[in-house]
Amino acid sequence: MSWLERRTWQNPAWTLEEILAAKGDRTVSVVLPALDEEETVGAVVASVRPLLGSVVDELVVVDSGSSDATVELAERAGARVVHREDVLPELAPVPGKGEVLWRSLAATSGDLVVFLDSDLVEPDPAFVPTLLGPLLCETGVHLVKGFYRRPLRLESSGGGRVTELLARPVLSALRPALSVLVQPLGGEYAATREFLESVPFAAGYGVEIGLLLDAEERHGLDALAQVNLGVRKHRNRSLPQLGVMASQILGTALDRCGVAAAEPARLTQFVQVAGEWLPDVTEVLVADRPPMREVLAARV
Repeated sequence: MSWLERRTWQNPAWTLEEILAAKGDRTVSVVLPALDEEETVGAVVASVRPLLGSVVDELVVVDSGSSDATVELAERAGARVVHREDVLPELAPVPGKGEVLWRSLAATSGDLVVFLDSDLVEPDPAFVPTLLGPLLCETGVHLVKGFYRRPLRLESSGGGRVTELLARPVLSALRPALSVLVQPLGGEYAATREFLESVPFAAGYGVEIGLLLDAEERHGLDALAQVNLGVRKHRNRSLPQLGVMASQILGTALDRCGVAAAEPARLTQFVQVAGEWLPDVTEVLVADRPPMREVLAARV
């Protein structure tokens, strides 16, 4: 059988009872990174909260310095909220999603970790058990990616622009074995702590592609699996924001594949001001945090 036949679940059919039975004495942490997500974080937490005490052992929102009501609403919905600065306080934080996910490993204890983005709209309560399916019911799986249809607000399809315009062509060129992944950049995925603590984390938006490339390089393609989560709705970003995101992702992918890039990385975009097109230069952070296993060992 091909990898797609062995490691892809187009119509996942695990029941909660089957997931719970397969879980045994293993523990599960669900982590939501959050930054100013007051409009959506409560509903995402609420979609997972009923699983606490059975499939899920801890539900943690890691806040990255929100200035709105994210923390209050996450706690009210039933999550334990951890502030980024309170985890590994001896290390000054750097900006970025990957930084928060990396620190979450030191704030949680589950044998398996499920990551969900906090900007999901109408999150499906089946996301977490479906992502856990291959980790609990198959052997040799270390990283499970969710895939889905990603509608834009005014269209029936078309989300995932960075995936289609950058990630997929880059993976096809540099690591073609990973072309089988439907959503290589998706923020809904699950992994073993053993794997997550053994690899570096890109501090910014390159975290997902970095983990994907490291999992395949260290454990082979069969250590990866993907499951269909149906439809994923979230806050869509502007093209300038996506440009900065794409630059971080590209920098991480090139680094993992041994391709040298300019340092420090800068992205020049253009904005129109009073009828003139003027350059807008952004410093693009392409940096790694070391494997968490090494960091925790050094604290002992």
